[in-house]
Amino acid sequence: MKTYTLNEVQDKLIGKIGTPERDKFEYELQMDLIGKAIKQTRQERHLTQEELGKLIGVQKAQISRLESNASNATMNTLMKVFTALKAKVKLQVELPHANITVRG
Repeated sequence: MKTYTLNEVQDKLIGKIGTPERDKFEYELQMDLIGKAIKQTRQERHLTQEELGKLIGVQKAQISRLESNASNATMNTLMKVFTALKAKVKLQVELPHANITVRG
């Protein structure tokens, strides 16, 4: 019986690194992980979704959607959530002629 590495399986099922399909998968995975991290941190801080929502000026439903998947959230909303949760944020953007780092 032949065995396959995780990379081989991902390449076959999702697409090779650098393909649009793989890029989309990786992006969605990262957004899902951000949502789960927000939920875990909120719970560790003993905040309800409603309380976190009030801290940043949004409804409980938006916090729920954010925790389920952060891909539809604006950068502004994410920064407000991270600030409310007292998270250290570092955003690094690399472009051909510029590197930008934002810390919050």
